[in-house]
Amino acid sequence: MQFKEFYFHVLAICIGIGLFAGTAHAEVVKDHYKTVIQKTPYYVEVCQDVVVGGDKTGDALTGAIIGGVIGNNVTKNVDNGGAVGALLGGIIGHNNSKAKSRVETQCRREQRFNESTKEVYSHSTVSFLHNGRSYTLQFQK
Repeated sequence: MQFKEFYFHVLAICIGIGLFAGTAHAEVVKDHYKTVIQKTPYYVEVCQDVVVGGDKTGDALTGAIIGGVIGNNVTKNVDNGGAVGALLGGIIGHNNSKAKSRVETQCRREQRFNESTKEVYSHSTVSFLHNGRSYTLQFQK
């Protein structure tokens, strides 16, 4: 090694020691991690038996309309003849309805999620002493 190189290395070491002699000294550098939950969607087909049909409302309404018209025409001089006819027509329409309910299997597609957890880097801290006082700093790598 030549004299200039030797002199440069000695000078660099002396400067480094001089800088650290009166400044902070790192004691602990620690990485911190956090747990995250990752949700992955998937789809399933869900089927169930449901009761469909059998609604007699339409037939009762039709009977009430027809009964009201007939009640108004037959009882022209009687108060509320149309209302009584509508009531009777609704009852008759409901009772004579041919609507039948049935059980039917209906399917639909639902989204669900698989969850997995993993540890990921959050941040780092460095703890050190400077002039007799303790400090902790956070930083990102």
